Amino acid sequence: MRELVREIPLDRLMIETDAPFLLPRSMAVKPKDGRNEPCFLPYVLQAVADCLGKPIEEVARATTATARDVFKLSKT
Repeated sequence: MRELVREIPLDRLMIETDAPFLLPRSMAVKPKDGRNEPCFLPYVLQAVADCLGKPIEEVARATTATARDVFKLSKT
């Protein structure tokens, strides 16, 4: 999957959690109930940024803009 992420143009990429399943592997302390939550999205963001070799802020801005465009969300 990490190799495939590099093939997706940044302006076409969105990120998500696998909530409520499949916790991010990079979590040092995992919740006892094993439930994935949207609040764990920063772990996914960090993994994607690492794969792309880009700053986390750049990937966050780009993926947020893509999601807003796709889902027709306001920018406020």
